[in-house]
Amino acid sequence: MSQWPYPVDKSIASAEYRRFRLLLRQLREEAGLTQTQVAERLDEPQSFVSKYESGERRLDVVETQHVAEALGTTLAAVVERLTQ
Repeated sequence: MSQWPYPVDKSIASAEYRRFRLLLRQLREEAGLTQTQVAERLDEPQSFVSKYESGERRLDVVETQHVAEALGTTLAAVVERLTQ
């Protein structure tokens, strides 16, 4: 049985998750949107956006897809930018 050769840090404090959070913030800013505007598109309170951008809350893949759509992009585009 083969094991994944890379260690996986699932912490919201990991460098990889920090990069993800910063990318979501950058995409929001590039779209010219405030946290409040994104929250309205998601039908969530502004604190929801603040918490995932600050690392207080972790997003799952379905939530990330919804956030991407609210930012006017796709999950695939977010992943592509994250891996560049």
